[in-house]
Amino acid sequence: MKRRVAITGFGVVSPIGSGRDAFFSGLRRASAGIDQIRSFDASGFASRLAGEVKDLDLARLEWPGPERTALQRDRKSAFALHAAREALNMAFGGERPSLHYAPERVATALGAGLEVFHLADLVPYLEPTHVAAAPLLAATHAAPPGSFLQMPSDLGARCIARLADAAGPFSVNVSACAAGTQALGEAYWLIADGAADAALSGGYDSMINPLGIGGFCLLQAMSTRNDLRGQASRPFDAGRDGFVLGEGAAVFVLEELALAKQRGATILGEVMGFGSTLDAFRVTDPAPGHAGAVQAMQEALDAAELTPSDIDYINAHGTGTRLNDPAETAAIHTAFGESARHVPVSSTKSQIGHLIGAAGAVELVAVLFAMLEETLPATINLSTPDPECDLDYVPNVPRRARVRFAMSNSFGFGGQNAVLVVGNGSPIGRGDAR
Repeated sequence: MKRRVAITGFGVVSPIGSGRDAFFSGLRRASAGIDQIRSFDASGFASRLAGEVKDLDLARLEWPGPERTALQRDRKSAFALHAAREALNMAFGGERPSLHYAPERVATALGAGLEVFHLADLVPYLEPTHVAAAPLLAATHAAPPGSFLQMPSDLGARCIARLADAAGPFSVNVSACAAGTQALGEAYWLIADGAADAALSGGYDSMINPLGIGGFCLLQAMSTRNDLRGQASRPFDAGRDGFVLGEGAAVFVLEELALAKQRGATILGEVMGFGSTLDAFRVTDPAPGHAGAVQAMQEALDAAELTPSDIDYINAHGTGTRLNDPAETAAIHTAFGESARHVPVSSTKSQIGHLIGAAGAVELVAVLFAMLEETLPATINLSTPDPECDLDYVPNVPRRARVRFAMSNSFGFGGQNAVLVVGNGSPIGRGDAR
């Protein structure tokens, strides 16, 4: 019999606020965290907007000794460490999990962004005559020495494991936009199957640099409506023209439910099911028929022993690209049948942008917000309905609602589909849900 998996702590860093209180306040106010890029000169790029973290002074953070210099250069890992500290404090009051569990029974599973390379490494791969590549070429000469040094993707995860004294199973997932959700699902599997008693899991990323912005500009995946600023990320709106890049992190403490209750932990929610599939199609396009996304949603529901009619809220992948939004809408219709017309769906990417490797993890915090605050996050900037996007997207204003069971979707570049089903942690058994 599978063991149940509780959420007992979380930490978050985001463009609308870092820490539980600030992030929840941003969701309540339907804040827009997107604006002109300030961290570097993006004037030469077609897209000059991003959701940057503004309220965290990385220079004043406390670093573990051996990785101090590396962390100061690797923004995404610094975010991860800050979020992990908040999660551990929430779950254990600042204590290490090893005071309650054997270190080898504490797992680490994080989703992360790609390595950061020195810009000069790009020169052999760029055509000087390619107009879209020109800002990248210019940036290779303008960057100060030591900028964008190579950093291993597992730097933040290793620091978190050391911080938590977690000596159990360790993994870092780099499946792009699905990485955070995929890592959380793998942590859920480890605890449910008995391979671990607790886990630190989530995702962290920051690609707001010339390489990240330039790469997505070359893919023509991002919004170029720079004049709209905070209104540029428009999931499910007929006027959408691409996603807006964001940055941040979210880290969770997961524990076997009975053990968490035994030590007197506060249960914030329960991870009840996970589904994971791969389209095995194109890198940037959803597969025709959306079979992979549908199967991932169905697998997550089956693992949770729930039906579509049990789900009270879906936090959508909802990127705001021309292809993703109608594809996800169609997949929800297929997976949910008649229930699709009745379940509220929203995209917090409208507020924070697309956090790539951290997206699913931060969006799971938004799901916990919906459950704990009994308020659904809004899809802001939704003013013109798209006939192909015909669900209830909680437009523009957060909505009061009781949420017992929710779904969180992440559909990544490369065709990775990862879906979580979460419960509000109430003592009512799964069999009573229906």
